[in-house]
Order: sequence, then structure tokens, then C-alpha cells
Amino acid sequence: MRILHTSDWHLGRIFHGIHLTHDQAHVLEQVVDLIKEVKPNILLVAGDIFDRSVPPTEAVNLLDEIVSKIQMDHKVPIIMIAGNHDSPDRLGFGYRLLQDMGLIIAGKLDIDMKPLIIEDQHGKVAFHSVPYVEPAVIREKLEDSKIHSHDEAMHKLIQHISKGIDKNKRNVLVTHAFVAGGNESESERPLSVGGTGIVDPRCFNAFDYVALGHLHRPQSMGDGRIHYSGSLMKYSFSEANHQKQVSLIELGPKGELKLERIELKPQKDLRCVQGYLRDILNGPQNGESKDDYLMVILNDEGAILDAMGKLRKVYPNVLHVERPQITSQGNLVRVHGDFKKMNELDLFSSFISQVTEKEITEDQKKVMRSTLDTYYQTMKGE
Repeated sequence: MRILHTSDWHLGRIFHGIHLTHDQAHVLEQVVDLIKEVKPNILLVAGDIFDRSVPPTEAVNLLDEIVSKIQMDHKVPIIMIAGNHDSPDRLGFGYRLLQDMGLIIAGKLDIDMKPLIIEDQHGKVAFHSVPYVEPAVIREKLEDSKIHSHDEAMHKLIQHISKGIDKNKRNVLVTHAFVAGGNESESERPLSVGGTGIVDPRCFNAFDYVALGHLHRPQSMGDGRIHYSGSLMKYSFSEANHQKQVSLIELGPKGELKLERIELKPQKDLRCVQGYLRDILNGPQNGESKDDYLMVILNDEGAILDAMGKLRKVYPNVLHVERPQITSQGNLVRVHGDFKKMNELDLFSSFISQVTEKEITEDQKKVMRSTLDTYYQTMKGE
């Protein structure tokens, strides 16, 4: 059984004011091409299809286009579940009609939903779908007042599902959760505060493979059976060193599993660049694209006029500039003395001391005096 696992598309994402829909379309076309090449038996999309509960029109159109290509051109069944960013009602609209066409959408939780059965040369595989849902909803559906945390909710829900599981056959679960042991990224929205959103991986012991969504870094737990495919693209600068991918799972006879990670290449990469402004303005040194989305960290200590403007002449997609030298261990230094009574040279000296944590030098004072003299002469018309 060949299973293609992906998640966290976040269609409609806006990153530092940039609409990423065209970038997402570029990567999703690679997913469609991959489906054509490897011919999976099923595609699993483990939540956070959209970036927000009311997605923009272009995001909805992109999803419609990609799903139509997969369904109509390649006849591959799809299981798609809601994540914590999705609206279960909007995502699940028309699911009863669509499931007859091979598109299974689990928006709202149905605790008695029957699994999708697909058969191969080794027998039947049951695919179970559990969308993201708050513990209070499961507490109500299961009529269990003891359910309060995500871990308790998932354990009770899996116990309920397991009553109908044939453990002699292969079982796959698609769900959206924060499983203990996973590594987070900055772009993920917390499921809860205080750690109550974490789920114990032991509750998934009944399944031969667990296709997870929510965490954006590709990673495996539980001897590889519990796996995050990671997000479609890099959605924060903390992910700059991530390698985005989809996961191809070969599910053999009971107990046999092989996982292959297949790289996705973005139209524009997301990178962090650090150095002195003069060096960065020389352009890419190692074959990188000048059109990549960049965060630039400048090592320069002195004042820089319009650093963003200068950088964008070389790198048009610089999104953020940081000046770590301007702070002292992350905290701004307070001005000592009454600045209203200071002359221009004293104010400049105080400024230099704050941003560089060093006292002004005599050479800097001479340059400042000369600049002030020139300024006042110009103002007097001399």
C-alpha cells in the first residue's frame, strides 16, 4: 500500500505582508507531479488546509484546482481533515456528495464515522480520520465529564474507535495534534496554554501508521510509525533550516513499514542572512537566488540610513531587518541625565553609548563637531 502523507498547507497565508498563494501553488504542482510519478493508493492531508477559518477566495480556488487535478486526472482517493486553523463547517461543506467521488473530508468530528477501506495484495487497510477538536466537544460527545485536556480527550476517543478495529488487519490514523516529543516552530498556533495540549504517543499503539499534522518540522516518533510530514512551506524564519517534504509510506504486510521523505522545492526560498551591510550588498555568494524571502541581521554598529531600501535594491524580497547591536542583551539602555539640557554633541555621545555599549571616541567627536559646524554654516547662509 502506497500512502502519500502531507499536512499544514495553510493556504491563504500572509507572511510579513506577502500573500503566499502563488508560492503555495508552485509547491502543490510538485505534489500533483509526484502523484503522477509514484501513483499512491491514497493521499492523506492531516489538517490546517487553510491558514484561517475564513480563507480568501484565491486560497479556496487553489484548493479546488489541486483537488480536481488529483481526483479527475489521477483518480487518487484523498482523506483531508480539519486542523486547528480550519473551520470544520466550511471545510466539510458537501462532504457527503464528495465522498462518492473519492474525497473524504473530516471537518466536524463524527465519533462513529466508518473508516475508508482500501485493499491491496496483502489484504485490507482501514483509514480512520480524526479532525482537530477541542476537549470540550469530545467530553460532550462521549458524555464523559472527566475529559478536560487534549491528552484525555484523545485517549478516550481512540478507545472508542478501537472497539471497532480489527487488530489482525492494518490500520492507519489521520489526525491533527501535538504529540509529546515533537519539536515546535514559531509559526504554529498553540493548541492550549500550560502544556495541556500535548498528547501521549502511547494512545496510538493500535495503529500501524499515524499520519500527523500540526507541527511544521518533519519528524517521527514511536519507531517511525507516528510521523509528522511537516508544513508545505517555510512559514517562519525559525524554519529557515528546515527541509520541506512530503512523506511516501510503503505499508507492507502487518508490521512492515518503509518511509521515504521526498523534498519539495519552493519558488522562493526563505533564508536568514547575517553580516555587515557592505558585504551583504555584494549579492549572493553561494549560488542562492536574489529573489528569496530574507531576514537580514546586520552586524554594523553605526547608524545606517535606510538599510531596508539599500538591501532591497539587491534583494527585492527582504522582509525583515534586525540590528542586534542596538540593544543591550535584548533591553534598551536608558538615557542618563536630562536630555533637554544636553547640547548636540552630548546627545550624540549618549546615543553612541546606548547603541554600541561603548563610549564615543575622540575621532567620532571630531567628525560630529565638523558636521555640526558645516550644518550651522549652511543654515546661516555662509
